[in-house]
Amino acid sequence: MIKNTISFNINHNSDVPKYQQIVNAINNGISKDMITVGDNLPSVNNVCKEYKLSRDTVFKAYSILKENGVIEAVPNKGYYVSGKTKKVLLILDTFKAYKEVLYHSFTNNLPDTFITDVQFHHYNIDNFKTIINNSIGKYYKYVVMGFDDRTIPSILSKINNDDLLLIDWNINATKENSFVFQDFGQSFLEALQEGANLFKKYKEIQFLYPSFTSHPFETVTYFKKFCKQNNFKCKIINDAKDFIVEKNIAYISVSDRMLGLFLEQCRDKEYEPGVDVGFLSYNETPMKKFIYKGISVISTDFKKQGEKAAEFVMEEKKIQYLVPTKLTIRESL
Repeated sequence: MIKNTISFNINHNSDVPKYQQIVNAINNGISKDMITVGDNLPSVNNVCKEYKLSRDTVFKAYSILKENGVIEAVPNKGYYVSGKTKKVLLILDTFKAYKEVLYHSFTNNLPDTFITDVQFHHYNIDNFKTIINNSIGKYYKYVVMGFDDRTIPSILSKINNDDLLLIDWNINATKENSFVFQDFGQSFLEALQEGANLFKKYKEIQFLYPSFTSHPFETVTYFKKFCKQNNFKCKIINDAKDFIVEKNIAYISVSDRMLGLFLEQCRDKEYEPGVDVGFLSYNETPMKKFIYKGISVISTDFKKQGEKAAEFVMEEKKIQYLVPTKLTIRESL
């Protein structure tokens, strides 16, 4: 039978559904080796009687665990632990090249006993809410990349705080949350300062922050601080239609689409990036070191984000980590 050291500890006044409390208790017992492969679980009837629960509640919990490959049922013998496989939900905004780096780093740093499901919210709050609501009780851990919406904290409150990791953007987080964030403000400014001498050969710096981007506006604020501190003439471009590449201008862009427009115009005007014009791109991708002799990049370490997220999943402890932002100089600047 199930070891006496594990208890469901059902809280009838909790906002967490009772079936989820059972799922959490069994998953946590397995992760802490209080329950091992081959152990029998209490029968549905026994759990109902001991914890004053309905049969539907207990059966739903056991069904979720069975669906996730955690337990199996043998006719006339009941349920037993069949494996230590754990399912993790990774929620990202969109699947861009640099998010692929994060994803592969995350999954490659987890043992084969972990299965990762990936979903994308695309900055749509209804989509985000649906993903969370449909996932409650089905996953061992939740790794979530949020966005700027005031309703997100209440949506995430349905997840046990010990099972939730917020990643990438320091928004909607509390001091109680586990997180692995990048800094779009002060760290961005400090990285820019490392390249201040390179910007001096240009008469102006233009920040390409198009209206279609979801990149935090905080970077625009700190870009202005950088220019003020260094007496650089600067300008913000919000409309892609207003983007016309000019000689002796350096550009900083949070959009790879704008990078494509920049390279097209340089080709048409026969401008040499890094000589006639400058370009600094936000977010490293595997290809930017090869594009047009190399594109200079300011970026957090997405590989490190993935590694730290995997650490949270495996080590069963709170984590609060700020991933460094760094400047990589290539020929475009």
